[in-house]
Amino acid sequence: MPSLSARVLGFSRRVSLTVAGSLLLLDLAIILFGVFMRYLAGGAPIWTDELARYLIIGSVLLAAGAVWIEGGHMRVALIERLLPVPLRRLLNLYQWLLTLGIAIAATLFSYRYALSVSMFTSQGLGVSRTVPMMALPVGFALLAWQALWHGPAPLREPTEEAT
Repeated sequence: MPSLSARVLGFSRRVSLTVAGSLLLLDLAIILFGVFMRYLAGGAPIWTDELARYLIIGSVLLAAGAVWIEGGHMRVALIERLLPVPLRRLLNLYQWLLTLGIAIAATLFSYRYALSVSMFTSQGLGVSRTVPMMALPVGFALLAWQALWHGPAPLREPTEEAT
């Protein structure tokens, strides 16, 4: 039976990737609508570009934690492979603490920033800038949450699958 942390991570991963994938599909639909309107109907509404930009930022940030846990982000793991096991564990602890610290700090700073732009409205959508900017603290908080539950364990190595 999987541990509590494995179940929490699995559920969190599925939810974040599902929401991020849904935002990405919606983004694709908005972009295609904008292209259709611009080149076939004669003019696209101004909100399509702005909404597409916010959706892509939101989808990337929501998926960041799951990608980090899977080891799917860009990193060079050569040093990890060459170090002896005790030093490798120390490096894993350092990487985990660094990721956790940066994610928590980014959550706090981006939350303060999102609240500070509440008096401004977006040009195309006409909503408070706080609404789309909340994707930043939510994404970073989700990364911190998933990193916290993952712990200082080594990240998975991406493997090439046979096609």
